[in-house]
Amino acid sequence: MMYRKFFLALVYAVVSSAASAELLVGGKPPELRLEGDSGGLLDDSAWSSASLIGRVHLLMYVDPDESKLNARVEEMLAAQKYDPTQVGSVGVVNMAATWKPGFAIDMILKSKQEKFPNTIYLRDKAKVFVKQWGLTDDSYHVVALGREGQVLFSAGGKLSDSQITTLVEAIDGEIGR
Repeated sequence: MMYRKFFLALVYAVVSSAASAELLVGGKPPELRLEGDSGGLLDDSAWSSASLIGRVHLLMYVDPDESKLNARVEEMLAAQKYDPTQVGSVGVVNMAATWKPGFAIDMILKSKQEKFPNTIYLRDKAKVFVKQWGLTDDSYHVVALGREGQVLFSAGGKLSDSQITTLVEAIDGEIGR
């Protein structure tokens, strides 16, 4: 009987923490840090989500094996030609979700950094975004954060046309466009 209560309490704790990790539109996600063995910027320095304040940020959390899943979303966002002083972009690679070697991914990221100098590229080596923000693992998750760090949009997997429209409208609404 005692083991059963312990087991039920354990299951409840796991389910509760997983559910509370989900990003809710209008809410503010908890501060998240990538540093050391958990990842960080391309130069191996630490990064904190606290830096995502002051302008709208698009965050793409990507399993390298699924990098083409939302190519249409990337094209639609590029076509919007957002002013980089109003809208920033962050590309996060879920390094723990792929079989591809780190050095190969690093080469691709460094090339992308040269091509898109206004985008911040991060490596998540320990699925920190999955564990702390509830982002979709082994897939492609798109998040838009407002100037104050509030969630404007969050969806994982291949985005539908209506989700893409909602994403663009959320960004436009936040920047007054």
